[in-house]
Amino acid sequence: MAFFPAGFRLSTRKILPLVPGLFHPRKASGFHEEELAFQELYPAERFASCLSSCSDIRSLRKLHARILAHGFGDNIYLGSKLLNLYASFGGLPESRWVFRKIINRNLSLWNSAIVGYFRASCFEDVLCLYLNLKSQGIGIDSSAITFGLKSCIEFGNVEFGRGIHVDAFKFGLNGDKFVGSSLVGLYSSFQSMEDAQQAFEEISDKDVVAYTAMITGHAQLSDFHSFKAFEIAGDMQKEGLDANRVTLVSLLQAAGKSEALKEGRSVHCHALRREIGHSDEVFQTSLVDMYARCGARTAAASVLRQMERRSVASWNALIAGLIHCGQISEALKNFSLMQQAGNISPDSFTLANVLSACSDLNYAHFAMRIHCYLIRRDIPLDIVLTTVLIEMYSKCDKTTRARELFDQLTMRDVILYNVMISGYLQNDMIDEATILFGEMVKAGVRPNSATVLSMLSTFADLADIRRGKWIHGFVVRYCLQTDVDVSNQILHMYAKCGCIDTARTTFNSIAKKDLVSWTALMRGYVNYGHADEALALFQLMQQTGEKPDTVTITTLLQALSQLGCLEPVKEIHGYIYRTCLEKDTATMNSIINTYAKCGRLDTSEAVFNNMTERGLTSWNTMITAYGMHGYCKEVLELFNQMQKENLKPDELTFTSVLSACSHAGLVEAGWRVFSSISCEHSITPQEEHYGCMVDLLGRAGQLEEAYNFVKCSPLRDKTSALCALLAACRIHRNTRLGEVIGSQLLDLEPMNSGTYSLVSNVYAQAGKWSEAANLRTIAGERGLRKIPGYSLIELEEHVCGESKKLEQMLNTRLILFFLWSSSCLLGNGINHPSLLASKDQIIHDPSNACLEIASLTKLGELNLANNSLTGFVPPSIGNLSSLTKLHLSMNHLHGSIPEEIRQLTILEYLRVSVNNLTATIPDRLYERIIID
Repeated sequence: MAFFPAGFRLSTRKILPLVPGLFHPRKASGFHEEELAFQELYPAERFASCLSSCSDIRSLRKLHARILAHGFGDNIYLGSKLLNLYASFGGLPESRWVFRKIINRNLSLWNSAIVGYFRASCFEDVLCLYLNLKSQGIGIDSSAITFGLKSCIEFGNVEFGRGIHVDAFKFGLNGDKFVGSSLVGLYSSFQSMEDAQQAFEEISDKDVVAYTAMITGHAQLSDFHSFKAFEIAGDMQKEGLDANRVTLVSLLQAAGKSEALKEGRSVHCHALRREIGHSDEVFQTSLVDMYARCGARTAAASVLRQMERRSVASWNALIAGLIHCGQISEALKNFSLMQQAGNISPDSFTLANVLSACSDLNYAHFAMRIHCYLIRRDIPLDIVLTTVLIEMYSKCDKTTRARELFDQLTMRDVILYNVMISGYLQNDMIDEATILFGEMVKAGVRPNSATVLSMLSTFADLADIRRGKWIHGFVVRYCLQTDVDVSNQILHMYAKCGCIDTARTTFNSIAKKDLVSWTALMRGYVNYGHADEALALFQLMQQTGEKPDTVTITTLLQALSQLGCLEPVKEIHGYIYRTCLEKDTATMNSIINTYAKCGRLDTSEAVFNNMTERGLTSWNTMITAYGMHGYCKEVLELFNQMQKENLKPDELTFTSVLSACSHAGLVEAGWRVFSSISCEHSITPQEEHYGCMVDLLGRAGQLEEAYNFVKCSPLRDKTSALCALLAACRIHRNTRLGEVIGSQLLDLEPMNSGTYSLVSNVYAQAGKWSEAANLRTIAGERGLRKIPGYSLIELEEHVCGESKKLEQMLNTRLILFFLWSSSCLLGNGINHPSLLASKDQIIHDPSNACLEIASLTKLGELNLANNSLTGFVPPSIGNLSSLTKLHLSMNHLHGSIPEEIRQLTILEYLRVSVNNLTATIPDRLYERIIID
């Protein structure tokens, strides 16, 4: 931008006609013209004195004409005064013209121009002048740098300010107290407190202004940084400097933000002793704000009553402070008192605060009364009030009214669009929010981080990857990925949608990863069964020096519970106590759950009993742990104890209790618990509860009763209950009922691969191989594929899994040795009660010569080095959805494996003929073998 507008011209002819009776001896506005008789040549000092008497731009123009007529147009001293006066009166074209007409400009004139334009709020012009001054080669002083830095603050350009900081170093002015204070103010405004501290330390002679700049900078931040303002104030006192009114106002602001009532009262007492701010409206308003934010509403009201002149700003401070502390009703009461005062009318800030409070409490009627008040008083709805009204109506489920207000505004900014989009999203109007986002982009309004964050969060919850990628495209277009919060939300969206590889790519692209970045990707790995990747990522995070919080630890514990690794759980448990995180209930609940899944139920009990605060989730976790290990008696005892302690069970509690009754075969106890859900606890039974009851009846062999129970249930979706019943039909070989239920399931979920597998196994169990093969063919034609389960085996400190990449994940010879050793052990008559699978569960088609091993489960800690079973500990994992933990002793391993076994690959060993299978692999080793 050019400093002088194109085509701008100003001459004496344009100024002189503005002065009627220029040469007549009569009094003009602001000065006596007889003092400037044309016949007498007055020195420049007389004109300078007359310039100081000018009170408006008209008198200034008259005097300027006389100055030009007397030939002082290029006088630097008069030019400096004219520059400042024209700028202060808003005459920017004249100010530019004066500056341009002076040929030999010195540093003082440049400074006058910079100061004048700063006072006229022309901050961009100040920065242009600063650049032009640098190019003149006449040097720069502290005044130019100070006002240049202040203009950067107002203009919002921290990078330009850093450049001025470099200039201060070049000219040796960084130690100047005015320059240093301005640098502190610049960096504080952009929350760069490390740079502000460095600039503060460079000041050679720190005064109260420099200390106040640091205090104000910290006071503008939140919580911890705000409280640090008091430490700086203490250092200032040690230097023998007394706080002034500005310092105390900043300290009150810091006390309010950090809710430090004790420190705020100390500042108040200090002001009373020094008689500072007694009749100062700004100081008194700051006191009201501090007490209100700290929850001391009585003290805040007392200060307000004692004020000699109560303004709308004072009332606003009280109302806003009460809303900040959550005392909404008290805030609305004070709003009514403000109206009753009579001489004070609420402004837009007051109404915006009250409307915001109404939306938080869902006080739609009260908010609508305020809206009517605005209409009755003919108060124009600016963009701030409209935004708050739209937010209020959206939170009160009145999106139609909110959209009407939105459409009434012709000038809409990004904040208004954000509020309307958020309103739609809060009311599950996803399509409307998406359409409005598109309209915003077409209207040329640039979305910001808040816009895309709300959209990405919603699409992540919905697992809508298509629209999530659409928003990601806009993020890239508008370069919003530099915001770490946006990048983290994109990462979270891809992780929740199951696109783990894309989530990892997004993670790698984040330049400055924070703890949220690491935790989001870890949680994505855990949720989709990649617990080993989550553990590796945590180890990588530790190498970077990032400290985990409770959320990260909880996620890590979920990963370890999937892996069944006990030793790392112990290490994390110790870390929790070292970092005093044992008071966090969610973390301790995760510890209980993880120990239980790793087979250490005794440790889970100890952690549960030692918890100081046990919420409902803690009880549910312990009940689930008992049920997981088959301790149904303990489950029922804990369930009763929980109710005695006046804890009301929720849906998850009943699911865990019913599941325990199902596995223990306690039909009567299960019926009593199920009946109490609605009768005693007024909870509507959910799908999971019906599924547990069907499983309970099915395991007990009461198949017809279970089927009738499903048919009479009020469930809309009976799929899970029918699946449980179908599995029971297979166990009890009730092929007739199994076919009926299977047919219903295929009608309900024709694209579920698990349903085809279940029904196929029922047919195979009954010897109907052609029907089973037909179902597999249909599933293959429809592109359905059931993801096979796999087990994890812990070999010393390494956890490996049977999967497609098994050859790369572990030494397959160890697996072969285990299979071979097991067959030898059991072939020699060694049996163990933990090997629970029966030979009847092996589905065998004589016409097929190959079998595929699906899972190795219900295995404990086996020591196979000396062909013996020692120290068996029952594992916690007993189904395909969990993973098996297996400890192998490696002593003399290679000498125990036959050469022919050692040379086989894993697939060659597993795909063997039926005749050789029984001689090689014990048939009691497997929970399920599926036909290949």
